[in-house]
Amino acid sequence: MASGSCCASSSRPTDDPSWRRALWIAFGINVTMFAAEIMAGLAGGSRALQANALDFLADSANYAISLGVAGMAVAWRARAALVKGITLALLGLYVLAAALWAAWHGGTPRADVMGAVGIMALVANAGVALMLYRYRTGDANMRSVWICSRNDAIGNVAVVLAAAGVFGTGTAWPDLAVAGIMALLGIWGGVQIVSQARRELPANANGYSVSVR
Repeated sequence: MASGSCCASSSRPTDDPSWRRALWIAFGINVTMFAAEIMAGLAGGSRALQANALDFLADSANYAISLGVAGMAVAWRARAALVKGITLALLGLYVLAAALWAAWHGGTPRADVMGAVGIMALVANAGVALMLYRYRTGDANMRSVWICSRNDAIGNVAVVLAAAGVFGTGTAWPDLAVAGIMALLGIWGGVQIVSQARRELPANANGYSVSVR
């Protein structure tokens, strides 16, 4: 995965209309996909789909927070990124614990549901990741949005592969393995975001005043 140290930070408020527009589109896609995927994950008994649905929910909150702090000083955007990073890491820990529990208590998920929904989610997340690619080297807040979108696209590829594995083996292990990998990816992404946000906070503790339009 990409290192959090490779991105540059900016001390000026960021309220680019194209950035806001991209966030609104991403927010709408993620809310819709969360609702679709959580229902499919529960109906199909797939831990990987449920984990990915929680990622969609977390990203929806991510985009909403980013919209709220767009135009504010970098110190406020760094604080928002810090909260998002911690939340992402905690979500990863929850998914990892749920996958371990399911290893002893869960059944075999439906491979057809996993595959169909996984492909649909992959298309959605790949589109969002491409749309946000231009913002990947911004401040901690922008980078947090990019990292979440990138991680989700990677996770969707893994879900589709897990569906093929469940179909081929007739067991739940491919589903649980992917859920575990997605959890670790979320934890690492959260650590990256927190690391950069902490670097931005001390030098910009006073920040700038919120821009008024």
